[in-house]
Amino acid sequence: MREHDLIVIGSGSGLSVASGWANRGKDVAVVEPGRMGGTCLNRGCIPSKMLIHRADVAETVRNSEDFHVQASMDGVEFEEMVDDVNEEVKEESEQISKGIESSENHTLYESKARFVEEKVLELEDTGEQITAEKIVVAAGTRPSKPPVDGLDQVDYMTSKDALRMDEKPDSIVVIGGGYIACEMAHFWGPLGVDVRIVQGPSVLVDKEDREVAEKFTDIYSDKFEVHTDTYAEAVRTEGNEVVVETDTGEEVSGDELMVATGRTPNTDTLEVEAAGIETGDAGFVEVDEYMQTSVDGVYALGDIAGNYLFKHSANYEANIVFKNTLVGPEFEVDYTAMPHAIFSSPQVAGAGKKEQELEEEGTDYVKATYDYADTGMGGALKEENGFVKVLASEEGDILGIHIIGPHASSIIHEALVAMRNDLGISGIKDTIHIHPALNEVVGRAFDQL
Repeated sequence: MREHDLIVIGSGSGLSVASGWANRGKDVAVVEPGRMGGTCLNRGCIPSKMLIHRADVAETVRNSEDFHVQASMDGVEFEEMVDDVNEEVKEESEQISKGIESSENHTLYESKARFVEEKVLELEDTGEQITAEKIVVAAGTRPSKPPVDGLDQVDYMTSKDALRMDEKPDSIVVIGGGYIACEMAHFWGPLGVDVRIVQGPSVLVDKEDREVAEKFTDIYSDKFEVHTDTYAEAVRTEGNEVVVETDTGEEVSGDELMVATGRTPNTDTLEVEAAGIETGDAGFVEVDEYMQTSVDGVYALGDIAGNYLFKHSANYEANIVFKNTLVGPEFEVDYTAMPHAIFSSPQVAGAGKKEQELEEEGTDYVKATYDYADTGMGGALKEENGFVKVLASEEGDILGIHIIGPHASSIIHEALVAMRNDLGISGIKDTIHIHPALNEVVGRAFDQL
């Protein structure tokens, strides 16, 4: 059995922990059966946002007449577009691999692995066992498979496959209406694909603040064929199409089928129970405030820990785990104002409490909203739907902020700074905003309180 100082399972955000240890001369093992870089780089946020930007360009061309600019799309080089993005991602992944392989202090095991006992992993390819006093479990999640009859008998895509399509379909049915489904719909729609979404809850992006989700659903319903309050029960192939049978009796068909109904942690394939690592009901690793598992010296971070399934939260957790693996469990995670964004059209961003959560908790609050259209830049953009919503305590603490509209993922950041540093609403109200920059809509929303 080979012993290392540190083992990191997964090559996403956990690599920063591995590199930090290696830079201190420690013997570090990285276990990764796939491409280096993890989900975000290879089959998640990086390639999807690169493709979505191309959709943004196409949407700008399609909407150019709104600004009296005559333009048209002569065609879409779909295959070249996808190949270009995936080649760039591949090159970046290969650069990470070269860096690991050239390091004297890294050992890369390109194999699946499973725990066989506490702090002992067995490599699937060779049967070799490795161990370390400190282990970081950062093996991520995979697309969930919903209980839909006939799914195994038809060809369907998940988010992983959807980013590597080699041909643009005429139409596509998406089961699920969360952020992955809606981002992919935005990629396909402006490029000329008819998108049909089947969503169980009454709104799309149903984890968002209620008002935001309702507005988002209205906008998407104008763009795409959206079926809410509708659950997929079965699928079948009919000719060249895939047909989704629903609980309402409707049938929704398309050339392709994508399933985007959540994520499943990879704890089962790692057999973490053999190591005494406890998991919750959904299979995510249970961690304490130091990101340590039920086994001393074994930490977990990122999607597999199940706190927030965002790359930026995984990077933050990796920083905490790095320090705690070095000196012991001393540094606690602080998820105050953990933000998120949906890179659709319109964009959505949020942090803190949602209004429905405050209502359920019985928390007293005040709120204010401000429309993009009532600002100079909002008018210039001819933005009719976007708004900023702020939730605050009566004492002036910021409880939540929710934005729908252009550049939501960017303009939210001043509120994040205020929330992280406990500046309250005055931290925004007392800030002089550039006129007519888009961030005025944030300042004016706070001015309503």
